[in-house]
Amino acid sequence: MTQAQDWPPTASLEALRQRARMLAGIRAFFAHAGVLEVETPALSQAAATDVQIESFAVPAGPGMRYLHTSPEFPMKRLLAAGSGDIYQICRVFREDEAGRYHNPEFTLLEWYRLGWDAERLAQEVVELIGAVAQALERPAPAVVRRLSYAQAFGEALGLDPHAATSTELNAVARAQGLHVVGDLGRDGWLDLLFSESVAAAFAPETLTVIDDYPASQAALARVRPGTPPVAERFEVFAGPVELANGFHELTDAREQAARFEADNRERDLRGQGSVPADGRLVAALEADLPDCAGVALGLDRLLMWLGGWERIDQVVAFPWARA
Repeated sequence: MTQAQDWPPTASLEALRQRARMLAGIRAFFAHAGVLEVETPALSQAAATDVQIESFAVPAGPGMRYLHTSPEFPMKRLLAAGSGDIYQICRVFREDEAGRYHNPEFTLLEWYRLGWDAERLAQEVVELIGAVAQALERPAPAVVRRLSYAQAFGEALGLDPHAATSTELNAVARAQGLHVVGDLGRDGWLDLLFSESVAAAFAPETLTVIDDYPASQAALARVRPGTPPVAERFEVFAGPVELANGFHELTDAREQAARFEADNRERDLRGQGSVPADGRLVAALEADLPDCAGVALGLDRLLMWLGGWERIDQVVAFPWARA
């Protein structure tokens, strides 16, 4: 299809109206809760070090800037500067992400609550989704399930994900019909089994909250000591589709710097290449980031689920191919 043929939007007028109502409902929810709306830059001198995410690099003068994959790092700098509870609705960018539920440019809602833990914030995510449903004149989710990561694996596969070895996980994956060439590593096998066998079985009409992830998947969350230690992290799923990812946020600057370094070592091992880590975030943690919990929620996917659409291009005016 030529540009002369594909100029129209892929989203219907009704989808655009529902998006507007969703955004209004979100702002009303946070206004009632006393949470401040903020804006932070879309371009940064730092990139996402996470091996699962690739930042778009943009030439800028003698160097590079990177389109943000999340507003998390500058928002934490605002928290460290005394902003109090904050939220942001913004466009974010992730390279090589396109498909039924993915567009390289998408809309993210991110917010932070001071003095909250992951459990309390996960409950607010469910409440916000109910408020958005009301704004869209849709029924609120009737079923909400909350499971630990281990419980979810136990239900679906009869497996303890904290104790299983890479070899055992590989064998379970093959028994599930998941054939992969090469070794994914322990976390890679866990991710594959979770997405293809565990989350894939979540009921379509159900909101499922999963918490207590393996410590090796903490990302930017705290790790709670114990046997086994677990990440104070949660994810919220609408049916099998991930909507939100939240943390009881790491506030230890030295640990954060070490995680950035570990990410870049892993990126080099995988041939992805290391990227500039955000030293200003580390400095903000050193300056005393307050105890807080934060979460990012994909609004395009939320609109798809509540509105009954099947593909992300049905709720985005101009997806990547028509941008």
